[in-house]
Amino acid sequence: MSLKTKIDSDIKQAMLAKKQDELRALRAIKSMILLAQTDSGAGENLSEEEEMKILMKAAKQRRDSIDVYKEQGRDDLAKEEQVELDVIQKYLPEMMSEEEVEAKIKEVISENGASGPQDMGKMMPLAIKALAGKADNKMISSILKKLLTS
Repeated sequence: MSLKTKIDSDIKQAMLAKKQDELRALRAIKSMILLAQTDSGAGENLSEEEEMKILMKAAKQRRDSIDVYKEQGRDDLAKEEQVELDVIQKYLPEMMSEEEVEAKIKEVISENGASGPQDMGKMMPLAIKALAGKADNKMISSILKKLLTS
């Protein structure tokens, strides 16, 4: 079942259950999917990888918004964003722990022979590809930087 089909089904359930917060998050995801489908060159159906990118982007937007709202003392808005983030995370695969991410990045480094911080630009895309949908890019970047500088 495609992500869009699952979202459509969950929107109907949220409407029947009158879950407004969940409904808002689901509609935002559906909107992002529809926008991706109408982009030039995109087909009717998105690949699973493209769907994961959309969900990761939506989750990142919510995390960034939460940080900004908390800095500004707007806990009410941060709470709304957190609810949406929780809904989005239901559709994402289980995130890896920091230790698991570090182990995977060490594998990528050893496979590709990186030797220091100068290889950061070469290693980052490889690490992101290896951990796609399983870890936040910010975490990947900080762990990769730590490993390459040590």
